[in-house]
Amino acid sequence: MQAAVELEMPAGELQFEILQMPQKKRLGLFGGCPAQVRAYYEITPARRAAAYLREILVGMGAQTPQIIIREEENGCVLNLEGEDLGFIIGRRGETLDAIQYLTGLVANRVDNSYYRVTIDIGNYREKREQSLRGLARKIAGQATRTGRKTTLEPMNPYERRIIHTVVQEIKGASSWSIGSEPNRRVVIGPSEDNPMAGRAGQSADRSNRRRRSDRKGDKAGSNQHEHSAERPERPQRSQRSDTIERPERTVREFIPRSNPLPTADGSTPPSKTQSEKEESSILYGRVDL
Repeated sequence: MQAAVELEMPAGELQFEILQMPQKKRLGLFGGCPAQVRAYYEITPARRAAAYLREILVGMGAQTPQIIIREEENGCVLNLEGEDLGFIIGRRGETLDAIQYLTGLVANRVDNSYYRVTIDIGNYREKREQSLRGLARKIAGQATRTGRKTTLEPMNPYERRIIHTVVQEIKGASSWSIGSEPNRRVVIGPSEDNPMAGRAGQSADRSNRRRRSDRKGDKAGSNQHEHSAERPERPQRSQRSDTIERPERTVREFIPRSNPLPTADGSTPPSKTQSEKEESSILYGRVDL
């Protein structure tokens, strides 16, 4: 049908309204006209979301991908089919999540009730969900055996919900979320009734204390080695000399001048007697001039 081609909709989803019935020609020559029919379709939130998504993809340079709408309870799934659509997914689905968020806002613009929109490309959502389920089982198993906590990478609310659902099914493990969007993360650890819950903390404290003591020992050893390298070697007690060596004192003998120097008044002072010389040598020592 021409209307289905122009509207790019399946013929089964179109509705028709007859505007004018066909009229026959009078006398087979005059008058007459074909019927006028209006074809339309109801603009549902899913169709509104699909139309908006098509505009985004064309603006991003996608080669007119085909959008398949699958209605669900309180929502829909828009599955994209085409070639070279990997750039729409982005790193860990971040680009796809952003497009899905904007498309959901457009779908909920009119209706007051919440309408969930999910966009998928090549079953990426299903593959991602299976990967998250496997990761949750693995980390939860480690938590039950070792009693240690593990913090996962930031995830969106949908992916965090998958992790929590899987961990709830494993006995001895629990999960909770920390942080704020967009860096909100899931932490998987042992549950309160798990006997390994307290042992992990004790072993961690012991290992931390051991590492600190090793660091202190290494630091003390290095300091002792540095001090010993800087300190000069002392001689042993047996090698020390108990006697104090005193420098020899040079004795100078006082020799009187043969010609004493004249005094201020020009007179020559009398020379010292032998007894005075001996007395001065006793008091002041013998000095050789």
